Amino acid sequence: MRHLATTVLLGLMGLIGSPALAQDKPNIVLIMMDNYGWGEPGVYGGGVRGAPSPNIDQLAAEGMQLLNYNVEAQCTPSRAAILTGRYAIRTGNASIPLETPIYGLTQWEYTMAEMLSDVGYDTAMFGKWHLGHTEGRFPTDQGFDEWYGIPNSSDESGWADDSRFRDDVHPFAVLEQVMEAKKGETPQNVKVYDTEARTLIDGEITEKAIEFMQRKAQSDAPFFLYLPYTMTHMPVYPAPEFEGATRNGDFADVLHQTDVYVGRLLAAVDELGIADDTIFIFTSDNGPDPTTPHTSFAGPWSGSYFTGKEGSLRVPFIVRWPGNVPAGSVSNEIVHQMDLYPTVARIVGADLPGDRIIDGVDQLEFFNGQQTHSNREHVIVYVGSDLFGVKWRNYKMMSKEIDKAFADPTRTYGVPLIYDLHVDPKEAEPITSNWYHSGWIRWPAGQYLVDHLATFRTEPPIRTGTPDPYVPTQ
Repeated sequence: MRHLATTVLLGLMGLIGSPALAQDKPNIVLIMMDNYGWGEPGVYGGGVRGAPSPNIDQLAAEGMQLLNYNVEAQCTPSRAAILTGRYAIRTGNASIPLETPIYGLTQWEYTMAEMLSDVGYDTAMFGKWHLGHTEGRFPTDQGFDEWYGIPNSSDESGWADDSRFRDDVHPFAVLEQVMEAKKGETPQNVKVYDTEARTLIDGEITEKAIEFMQRKAQSDAPFFLYLPYTMTHMPVYPAPEFEGATRNGDFADVLHQTDVYVGRLLAAVDELGIADDTIFIFTSDNGPDPTTPHTSFAGPWSGSYFTGKEGSLRVPFIVRWPGNVPAGSVSNEIVHQMDLYPTVARIVGADLPGDRIIDGVDQLEFFNGQQTHSNREHVIVYVGSDLFGVKWRNYKMMSKEIDKAFADPTRTYGVPLIYDLHVDPKEAEPITSNWYHSGWIRWPAGQYLVDHLATFRTEPPIRTGTPDPYVPTQ
């Protein structure tokens, strides 16, 4: 019945008969970069960093490019949000805790991978997880059939090369490992994630992704391939085959490397004859790291990750789905990464869980060009578990600010600052002689904050570090 309802719905939308529906449900390839800024791809004004991006630019020409795609301000919150359709504060993943090694998604959460698996998808993840590194918290515990990658983050790759490192001071102060597993198995260590392994891993997961698609293209089941690359998280070092390729330094070499990897994936999709049956997405988890020389380019926006600035919250987003997403379309409408969850659910005919708040909104008509406006006009801005403010249309109303992660103190304001991003994209001048012109936005923007905070009375957030099994508070 679920499949029949989806077929009728898509038929009414005028999509029946399009190449993308040649198979029951579309394959989904979701590439998520790490700390890769809004301004890196050529189609976002990039190429100024010494490395063009022809493959990513071509993907945009064949699909939709969003200029106002928003994410959470840090790695773990962003990954939690995209996989659950919920603000990370709800799932206990607003930040990585220092007080406990238990972090990540409880098994009570219902991930995109679990949702797709339940409607017949084969699922795989290759790359950085960062949503748990203890028993029951690995990708293969959360809906993925197979996984190869790292459980945490690439900055830990430096530990193995530091003579000062000591592995006998704490049970979790251990060398990061590249791991692999299949569903139902205990993840196994493959090798130490040291600097050499760090330079090689994105190439390795690209090859594993291609091999996975080759296997699954012959199957009757659709596939979900989640590819969270480790670049451009620090340390930013190219693979040996790309070292010196641009003659513009390591960062440019890595940008070139990334574009080549995306090109290889796109070529594989084409060679397998599944391009029309595949939703192909390229995006990032958050904005740039602030540390030179490992910082990405945020384009016209200010701020690094771990801030509520636009440079933290806006990242590239390109989606190609031939016959469904209008080729060459560009939009500045607000979309949040959480919106992928209900949108994908509707596309594949999956049921959304009814026992929890889903913050994402269905954007199918916007993506397929039936409407020019997004179904979202606001984003609640968190940095860690701190509520910083709200973004509404082209305005931001901020009660807290920090300019640069790791370097600046957080400022708290008794009266919120109001920015108009159309006239002040750098968020540099909240108070001018015309400030009173914008004071009215405290009412619509403030209402979203009031409504959001009220949801915690009906569904208290999961506490950071909550172990399994988790049972919601009634």
